[in-house]
Amino acid sequence: MSGIGKGIITASIGRLFKNRQYEVTAVKIDPYINIDAGTMNPTQHGEVFVLSDGTEVDLDLGNYERFLDINLTSAHNITTGKVYQAVIEKERKGNFLGETVQIIPHITNQIKEYIKEAAKKEIELGKTADICLIEIGGTVGDIESMPFLETIRQMHSELSPNDMAIVHVTLVPTDNMGEHKTKPSQHSVKTVRELGLQPDIIVCRSDWVIGTNTKKKISSFCDVPQHAIISAVTVSDIYHVPMEMEKEGLGNILCNLLNIKKRKPNTKWYRLVNKEYTDHITIAIMSKYGTEDVHISIKEALKHSARALSTKITIKWLDVENYDENELAKVDGILIPGGFGRRGIEGKLHAIQHARIHGKPFLGLCLGFQLAVIEFSRNVLNWNDATSEEIGPGTHVIALLPEQETVTTFGGTMRLGNCTISLKPETLVNRLYEKTTIVERHRHRYEVNPDYINKLEQAGLTFSGSCGNRMEVCELPNHPFFLATQFHPELTSRPTQPSPPFLGFANACKKHKPSHGNR
Repeated sequence: MSGIGKGIITASIGRLFKNRQYEVTAVKIDPYINIDAGTMNPTQHGEVFVLSDGTEVDLDLGNYERFLDINLTSAHNITTGKVYQAVIEKERKGNFLGETVQIIPHITNQIKEYIKEAAKKEIELGKTADICLIEIGGTVGDIESMPFLETIRQMHSELSPNDMAIVHVTLVPTDNMGEHKTKPSQHSVKTVRELGLQPDIIVCRSDWVIGTNTKKKISSFCDVPQHAIISAVTVSDIYHVPMEMEKEGLGNILCNLLNIKKRKPNTKWYRLVNKEYTDHITIAIMSKYGTEDVHISIKEALKHSARALSTKITIKWLDVENYDENELAKVDGILIPGGFGRRGIEGKLHAIQHARIHGKPFLGLCLGFQLAVIEFSRNVLNWNDATSEEIGPGTHVIALLPEQETVTTFGGTMRLGNCTISLKPETLVNRLYEKTTIVERHRHRYEVNPDYINKLEQAGLTFSGSCGNRMEVCELPNHPFFLATQFHPELTSRPTQPSPPFLGFANACKKHKPSHGNR
C-alpha cells in the first residue's frame, strides 16, 4: 500500500547489491497522471526532489541516489502522464498506422520501452548497471497501477527465469494483544496473484520482528518459501534498513533467484551508519508547511553531517508564523529552507536577523538565500521596503532577470537542475568545498537583482559564488558562520559524502554552541 516504505526497501535492496560490488540503477513508477512531481503540493505528496538534469520527481528517487551513490535522470521516473503523452504523440504522428490504440499492447509496450531505456542508461561514463530495480508506487488493486502490473507480468514471461525477481512489500499489523495479523498480507498476495504475478519474496513491514510461526503461516497461504518471508521492522534510522535486510538473508536470497555470484558483502556501509555519537547539537528549521516530509533531503543531509562529525543532531521544527524569540536563543544553529509564496516570510526574516546579530550559525537555502539578502538590505542598509518581486511591491533586491521576463509558459522561468558555479578564493564557501568551481542543483525562479549587488557588497555582504550574472552564495566574513546558497546542496548530499555547506554548518554549531548552563 502507499506509504508503507517501498521506496526505502527498494533503495536498501540496491544497497545490498552495491555492498556485493554490483552496479545498480533504479526506476520509480508513479501511477499518477501528472507528467512529473513539479506541480504537486508538497504537503500532500511530500518533497519534490530535483535530479541533475532538472527533472522534478518523487522523493523516493532521492533515497535511491543517497543509498546507491548514483545520479539518476528523467529516464528513471515513469508516470502514467508521461506514458500516455508519449503514446498519444506517436498516434498523432501516425506511428501506429491506423491501429486502434489500446492499453494492451500500446501502453504496456511504451512502459517496457521506458524501463529498458532506463536500465541501459550509463550510471557513470562508460559504465552501465548489472541490476535494475523497478518500484511500482501506489497500492496493488488500484486502477492506476493496472497497466504497470500487467507490463511486469508480460516482462516476467518474456525474460529468462533468472532475469527477474518479484518482491512484494506488505503490511503485518499487530492487534491489541501484540499478535501479528497475517490476513492483510494474504489478501494482498491474493490480489497480486489474480493479476498473474507470483511474488518470489514477501517483505513484511511491522513495528515488531516477525516470528517463525508468523512467517510459516504467510508462507503456507502465499506459496512463498519460509526463508523468503522477510521481516522489515520499523527502525530509528532508514540507513539501518539494509543491515536489517542483511540479517534476514535477503541479499543471498536475491543472488540465488537471479543466479548471480554471492559475493561477500563489503561492511563499509554498516560501519558508517553505526558510528557512535560523542556530542550533541540542536538546530532549528524554520518551516511553514507543518510536515517534515517537505524537507526530507535537508533532514538527511543533516544526518550525513552528524555521522561525519560523530555529533547527534536534534532538529527543532519551528512554525515561522508562531514561534518565540527564546526558542531561537536555545538552539545551536538556524536553518531557513527553500519554499514558495508570501506566507511566513516575516518570521523567517526575523530568525535571520537574530542569527546575524547574535552570532548564531546560520544556513540559508534557496528562499533562505534570498531572504538573507532582503534582511541585510532592510536592517543594515536601511532599505525598509526591500523585498522580492515574488512577495509584493517595494525595492526589489530579489527579482526576475530581464531575460526571464519574456518567458510566458507556466514554470518556464524556473531554474532546474545542475549549474556550474564559480567560488571566490579565500571565502568561507571556498574553504568548505576546497574548490573554486562546483556543480550544484537548483529549483527556483527569482534572482538577486544586479542593480543592488555593489551596494550590498560595499555594506559588508559578500557574494562569494556566482554563475554568470546570477549570484549563488552570500556570506558575512565577520560572523562565526553565516552562509546562504541559491542552490540546494541537500540534493547532492550522501551518507558517504556529506554536503560541504551542511558539514560546515553543523561543525560551526558544534564549535559555537553555548554551554549547557547558559541554555
